[in-house]
Amino acid sequence: MVTLKLEPVIHLSAEQFIQLCYTNPDAKLELTARGELVVMSPTGEESGMRNSWLTAQLTVWAKKDGTGVAFDSSTMFQLPSGAFRSPDASLIQRSRWENLTDQQRQTFPPIAPDFVVELRSPSDSPKELQNKMQEYLDNEVRLGWLLDPMLKTVEIYRIGQPVEVLTNPTQLDGENVLPGFVLDLGGIL
Repeated sequence: MVTLKLEPVIHLSAEQFIQLCYTNPDAKLELTARGELVVMSPTGEESGMRNSWLTAQLTVWAKKDGTGVAFDSSTMFQLPSGAFRSPDASLIQRSRWENLTDQQRQTFPPIAPDFVVELRSPSDSPKELQNKMQEYLDNEVRLGWLLDPMLKTVEIYRIGQPVEVLTNPTQLDGENVLPGFVLDLGGIL
């Protein structure tokens, strides 16, 4: 991951950032609320496998439960702060998703997910991921998990609460945000 500080040299508007993404479809880009352009590294085999298992579990649960819509790591959200972020997995309550227009759903939806997961890859900086998780909370994401396979830890982020750190857990509970969802961490951590 490379972070480019663009300001004060240039300020990318939301429209310019969206155009930059569409012009460079092979580049995985994000934009922080501070106007920093983040160039994400491609996913390696191990990280891709872990993320696939994570997304599959969330998607199967969301389809069965019916109250939310699950998204994979290629989905970009335009957060209320102006940041554009792509969590590794996420979910939005169906009622909130359905309140968006068809046009909003076709681009980078202007909404913060209710739930996000970031899965640390070897190229990721723990501090940058922790900052990203805080950015999600600042944008009213209700529950976030930062999974770190290298350290075998999970950081749990909740609005208005200190970060909870678990060492080598085998599963995670979706709490009141995803009632009934249990993530099996086998093959992920």
